[in-house]
This record gives sequence, structure tokens and C-alpha cells, in this order.
Amino acid sequence: MKRFLPALTLTGLLLVSGCGAPATTTGANIADEAFALQQVGYDAPAAASGAGDAPSRRALRRQLRANTLHGEVVVQSKDGPKTIVVQRGEVTAVSGDELTVKSADGFSLTWAVGDKLRVVQNRKAADQSAIKTGGQIGVAGVKDGEASRARLVVLK
Repeated sequence: MKRFLPALTLTGLLLVSGCGAPATTTGANIADEAFALQQVGYDAPAAASGAGDAPSRRALRRQLRANTLHGEVVVQSKDGPKTIVVQRGEVTAVSGDELTVKSADGFSLTWAVGDKLRVVQNRKAADQSAIKTGGQIGVAGVKDGEASRARLVVLK
């Protein structure tokens, strides 16, 4: 569980961060990357930020939250490596067993939805029927072959 916790922390930061528009960054600033490495147990040197001084963890967290649109992270679980997928964006389609989300950069992903899906709105459990086309969401799940299976949806 200890190895799984940093990835869950990173995934939680990606999802709970909200669904706002991405902030702009400079090409030399790698604060996002430094923070991501910190979340998986590596200390990034002060020079990694590109700004000379090490940015605070709070500033790094804020920047990662504001800029993350979608991604994958592989974690070591008790059953072996597991790929966790995260995405934030607009719901473009919803059916009984699938939902499609389009991120601000144009990336679109169709997620398989099962009966074990947890939906959260305003930090409280919500019904799956609350997921509507046009809504802004954060979604996380596992990659199963080429399919992404949604396990958690956070509604904005």
C-alpha cells in the first residue's frame, strides 16, 4: 500500500483540482515535472524549477492542478503494475456503459463505465445519472488493455 499511496496522491491532486482552464507556463519552467517526481518519492533539486529558487510545494501543487488535462501513471500494486488513467474536460457523450470526455487540448477519450463507478459532486456521493453531456468533470480509472475503465468521476 505504501508504494501505491504516492500515485493515489498524484491522481487525487489531478482530479480534485477542478476543471478550470489551463494556466500558461514558460518553456523553461519544469515545476510541474518536479512536483510530479516529488509525489512519487524523488526530491527534485532547486534548479529543476528553472527559476533558480525552489518553488514551494504549495506553488507546485497549484501549477500542477491548473495545468493537468489528462495522463497515465503506472503504479506497483500487490497484483503487479497497474496503469491509472486520469482526465479532466467536458463530457461529449454519455450512454449506459460509456462516457466520452474531451479535454481542453482536444484530446478525447471514451471511458467504459461499470456498476462500481463512484460519482462525487460537492464532495458528496452522487448518482451516475448526474453525469450529463456538456458537464465539466474529472475522471480516473484503470487501463485494461486499450480500454480505460472509469472508477471515479468528480463533477464540477
